[in-house]
Amino acid sequence: MNVLVYTGPETLPSSVSRSLTALRSALYPNYTVQPVTSQSLATAPWTASCALLVVPACRDPLALTPAVQASVRAFVEGGGAFLGLRAAATCATGIVAPGDYAVRFHSRAGPTVYCTFIPGEEQTKTADLVAEDGTTLRGVAAGAAPDFEGIERCQSARVVARDAEGAVAAVEVEVGSGKVALWGVQLEVPIVAEDGASAVREAEEQRRAVLNRALASLGLQLPTLSDSQPTHPLPQFLVGAPSRPEVVPSILQSLELRPPATLKDANDTFAFHDATDAETLLQQSRAAPPADETRHVVAYENGALPPTVFTPLFNVQQFFEDLKVAREKAGLQTSQPWGVGEALFYGEAVTSTQTMLDKNYRFLSSLPSPIVSLATHQIAGRGRGGNSWVSPLGCLQFSLRLRASLIQLPLQKLVFVQYLVALAVVQGARDTGVLGEWGDRVRVKWPNDVYIVGDGGEQKPVKVSGNLVYTTSDGEHVDIVIGCGVNVLNPPPIPSLASILPPGAERPTMERTAAIILTKFELLWNTFVSGRGSFEPFMDSYLDNWLHSDQVVTLTTTTPHQRVRIVGITSDYGLLRTIPESGASHNFIDLQPDGNSFDLMSGMIMTKAK
Repeated sequence: MNVLVYTGPETLPSSVSRSLTALRSALYPNYTVQPVTSQSLATAPWTASCALLVVPACRDPLALTPAVQASVRAFVEGGGAFLGLRAAATCATGIVAPGDYAVRFHSRAGPTVYCTFIPGEEQTKTADLVAEDGTTLRGVAAGAAPDFEGIERCQSARVVARDAEGAVAAVEVEVGSGKVALWGVQLEVPIVAEDGASAVREAEEQRRAVLNRALASLGLQLPTLSDSQPTHPLPQFLVGAPSRPEVVPSILQSLELRPPATLKDANDTFAFHDATDAETLLQQSRAAPPADETRHVVAYENGALPPTVFTPLFNVQQFFEDLKVAREKAGLQTSQPWGVGEALFYGEAVTSTQTMLDKNYRFLSSLPSPIVSLATHQIAGRGRGGNSWVSPLGCLQFSLRLRASLIQLPLQKLVFVQYLVALAVVQGARDTGVLGEWGDRVRVKWPNDVYIVGDGGEQKPVKVSGNLVYTTSDGEHVDIVIGCGVNVLNPPPIPSLASILPPGAERPTMERTAAIILTKFELLWNTFVSGRGSFEPFMDSYLDNWLHSDQVVTLTTTTPHQRVRIVGITSDYGLLRTIPESGASHNFIDLQPDGNSFDLMSGMIMTKAK
């Protein structure tokens, strides 16, 4: 889930920066904290994956467009959370002039809550506050005194802090099914004004504790991090299935190196080590961050594998055993040069499995195919639109490198690769080795996301997987890098495959889930390539497993907006096929997956924000 920090032109840059830092520090790794623009709030499908929207301190009056105000109001009143810093509010039953407020919400008790933000530049003034639990906050950054006149008359409002004179300084208001928290001070700014180092440290600890309580009260689940949570990359292991001892020597030969050796590329420098260096290298890496950003790779040749003590969070030997079982069950006993998953880079903590491949073209083009790069933790994982995230324990993330001849696979058919990956995740989730019968609730959201749907109640669909496909061609071949993330065992509040299971049911393992999904994909891929990129063999399965059969949505890419009914996808270019609901026209309206976004919660298809 995302926590979004508004970065419109009205905001104070220092407050934006400090808000991002403070929230990331408090919420890692349960939430991804991202900046968001006014345009994205108006046009992008942000509400489905947002847990909290934050508006930092402003230097100019906040001027949200009516479209953004409506989007924010619908999000919060529908169950979302809103946090305003250096903000104030009025609770009134009458109508307040539009110029007097930035956004309004309908409280549960009836009156309307009108939120305002106090404009101003960087503030040096501080204030002392008393939180509702009696905690005294000293030296909090503050501007002009906030005006919460009338807010205490609102039955759904709760005062959470007052200033030294007893005036309201922060409130929390229940609006619809959601909550709004407004702080008249800048709770995101570290405290530095106290006299003496110990006083500053104590005041800063209290500020963080109050911020954490405010976030928890808004419904966010704060993580408890262990000391072993990685903060920097650790060495990766290059291994092959024990039954295919030729894998690692073949890869090293393709890279034209023998460990110890260094390969410098556009984005990264790779240092390859012999297996005898593994223990020392791991001890050094765990003890302290590396002096540079070199990617260290330990190569295990001739079917040898690292001991489990070197890979405590992912049992490499068990993975290959599970892969062998899955391949035999699928009839994939032999593949040339080897099967998907039988050549593996594994790292307990990496920056990004995707960046390792698609940002280093020399390295990528030299690697044979197929190769999987898999990690337990990603420190800077990549998604669409430049999004990045950290991934906690329980998330399966991997990148798969493939290479195909353009004679076998024409370029215009590559759009279907993302569809195949999503289908493989759904099929994998439904396998008896993962969720079995409980996997029926796992579905595809067009074009390539995977969601869990409700079990008959009012539970909203939640995303558990997505993928990103990178391609490059030399005119004869195409190099493909598929980045995929699947929430398998993530603890709440992060939705995961395991969250479907009833109490007492056997939980999937990361090793077996990875092995099954990769095997499912190889089956689909072999059929796809042998059919020169035809999606016809998969069309029925894709439509049977998606969320959108006969769904009516609003198409905002036309003027005026148009209600259309989804009838399928085209088999030539993978476009979403719709037909006007009005009956005025029987012509199909086809939409590109890479040019449009689908807000599942609001039933709207819109042009992606740039």
